[in-house]
Amino acid sequence: MDTRLAALDVGQLTTQLRDHGYIADRGLATALLLAIKLGKPLLLEGEVGVGKTQLAKTLAEMLDRELIRLQCYEGIDMYHALYEWDYARQMLHIRALGQAGQGTEDADLFGERFLVERPLLKATRAGDKCVLLIDEIDRADDEFEAFLLELLGDFQVTIPEVGTVRSSTPPIVILTSNRTRELHDALKRRCLYSWIGFPEQEREVEIVRTRAPQVSATLVTQVVAAVHRLRAMELEKLPGIAETIDWTESLDALAATSLDELNALDTLGAVVKDRDDLEFTSRNIRDVIS
Repeated sequence: MDTRLAALDVGQLTTQLRDHGYIADRGLATALLLAIKLGKPLLLEGEVGVGKTQLAKTLAEMLDRELIRLQCYEGIDMYHALYEWDYARQMLHIRALGQAGQGTEDADLFGERFLVERPLLKATRAGDKCVLLIDEIDRADDEFEAFLLELLGDFQVTIPEVGTVRSSTPPIVILTSNRTRELHDALKRRCLYSWIGFPEQEREVEIVRTRAPQVSATLVTQVVAAVHRLRAMELEKLPGIAETIDWTESLDALAATSLDELNALDTLGAVVKDRDDLEFTSRNIRDVIS
């Protein structure tokens, strides 16, 4: 392990993350530090927009490592995540051999030159030079989750035509989930775990001011208070920290110095992202900004 990482403590990690624009509480910083020092994946669960993905981005920036991101979706399989063959180049190569009067017996169509690395293979080869982000794992299906178990356990992958690729120094791995479905215990057992919830109002003000330092403290405080009122309403989609920042920056872009009924209505689409929610909050905008 990098000597810088081996010597880190929770306070130092929290400070370094803060210096790169990420405000982490002690529980999250401790979980991240343990994941780094123990070489275990870290599973982050929480509401949309609370900073799960941003933590991986900030960590990669802080450590000067490449961020390799696998965005999960319904129907993703190992070939989308691990590797595939460049069929277009293979066909061109076969055509070129044919035009040259050569056969394809020794064409090596399934060698390294035609191998297309996908995020998991790329991260396995990069090892400790990268941070691997497996984003929204809850969107993938059970089969893909099972496929990840071997990778996260041994950090090696087998490509029949090439052989086994091992990582002697595994990357830092962060998985995120919005809890659209329950993950299997087998996956959770291979990971350290942390829940990221909506922050308290004071800490959210600090987060927004870190990400939007050009905005006045008064406006930030008013916007954060309004967002907390929105979260207390029965909305279909509660706004996350990302929406708080978007709303703040939208108001600042319109040269607003305070939050009022008119500019709140004008910029409500920056924080409310559902049609029914938008109609409801528009009708009750005075309750939002009061």
